[in-house]
Amino acid sequence: MTTITVGGLPGTGTSTLCKLLAERTQIPYIYAGALFREEARRRGMTLAEFGALCQRDPTIDQALDDRQIGLLKRGAIILEGRLSGWLANRHKVDALKVWITCDNKERIRRIVQRDGGNADDQLKATEAREASEADRYLRYYGADLNDMSRYDLVLDSTQTAPEVLLENVLAALATRKATA
Repeated sequence: MTTITVGGLPGTGTSTLCKLLAERTQIPYIYAGALFREEARRRGMTLAEFGALCQRDPTIDQALDDRQIGLLKRGAIILEGRLSGWLANRHKVDALKVWITCDNKERIRRIVQRDGGNADDQLKATEAREASEADRYLRYYGADLNDMSRYDLVLDSTQTAPEVLLENVLAALATRKATA
């Protein structure tokens, strides 16, 4: 069975795509962000507080990433996470690696719709979170989230319906299977 990684910045529609993929393919879906949120909750911290702690202590990210690597190596999953495709590539895991992009204004609109709050506050929180993650990923791993060369498929969700994104991924899977 196939392993698929799906990454993208907050609000790009990665979770929506992964849920559709799991439903259509019957491949189990794991959201790496849930591992991060679970650890923050376990420590009684907000995501921002936990992110700040991760800035100071690389062992936290490493432990969470080791869990992802283990899942990827077992295979036959859909793993959603900003580093999932990068980790699959780095550890030579055979996976279809997908990255979703989206216009920043649309991403913030979606985040407000999903989580509430106002656009200015969500923009500030999202920018701070993304800056923290980008810094950690680059310092800890040399991973540049702007480097799309690691991905098999890069899709823009700004004006593309989730069902169309799904069909693009399924077509890439079919091509991949045909050439295997």
